[in-house]
Amino acid sequence: MLSALAAGPSPQQIKNLVTFGDSYTDINRHADGGVMWPVFAAEEGNFTLFPFAISGATCSSVFASQLPVYMEEKANGSLILDPNETIYTLWIGTNDVGVHGLLTGQTPNETVVDTTACAVNWVKVLYESGARNFIFQNMVPLETTPLYARDSYPNRYWTAQRNTTEWNVFIKELTASGNAIAELMLQVLAPTLHDAHIGLFDSHSLFADIFARPQLYLNGTAPLNVTGAVHACVFELNESTTDPGVCTDAVGTDQDSFLWYDELHPSVQAERVVAKAISDVIHRKTEQWITWLS
Repeated sequence: MLSALAAGPSPQQIKNLVTFGDSYTDINRHADGGVMWPVFAAEEGNFTLFPFAISGATCSSVFASQLPVYMEEKANGSLILDPNETIYTLWIGTNDVGVHGLLTGQTPNETVVDTTACAVNWVKVLYESGARNFIFQNMVPLETTPLYARDSYPNRYWTAQRNTTEWNVFIKELTASGNAIAELMLQVLAPTLHDAHIGLFDSHSLFADIFARPQLYLNGTAPLNVTGAVHACVFELNESTTDPGVCTDAVGTDQDSFLWYDELHPSVQAERVVAKAISDVIHRKTEQWITWLS
């Protein structure tokens, strides 16, 4: 068993932040309507940011597009990073388990075991390329998003008929089981990667806490709201998702009262919370929300 000091990087060791994932991390598409958490984290922690996440990504597309771009830049010398001063993050799974994935049977040859094993393999592949410091961000409680809530409505992500209670129960099972499998797989992997530091960041518990105790995290000028969204758009049943829908928007500082930006994505205020949490665990200011496995 490692001592607390042997696990994880030392304070102030990390200078570079390299991010992989989907729309929860893509700094170019701004799925939250504003600044994404890696930008906030780079500012908060004084890191140089190297972003590779792409909106809509599944784990397989991280391997098909994001990792190859990173490897190419590393190979051609346009990306030179000291492994000791660099940490790599992955936040993936929302699209694997969601409306166009396991939840609706659109990936019939895959299980949550497959998608989770893929994500854990990201650590091994980067380790073999020379990386040594990792943060694996698990899935949020997607059942608390407006998209998967029991009282959900037709929205930009799904307008067809559905049993919202069934979706709510199923997505909760998928995220909880995927996270549990990831933790077990990482616990097995960690001792085999010599000199690596692997942190499991508990996004699930963090977002569950924001949902349960929003007053500790949200600070907008409207009443605190964890069930609605800054930009909520109601559609008719079977309406084309290319339509705009009927939207209600929070404006100005009212936006910081919300946990969700739209029916699936975190708000900018939630991004700030994630960013500070990530920065603090990298600099070892706190061990809250993270478990260093090596």
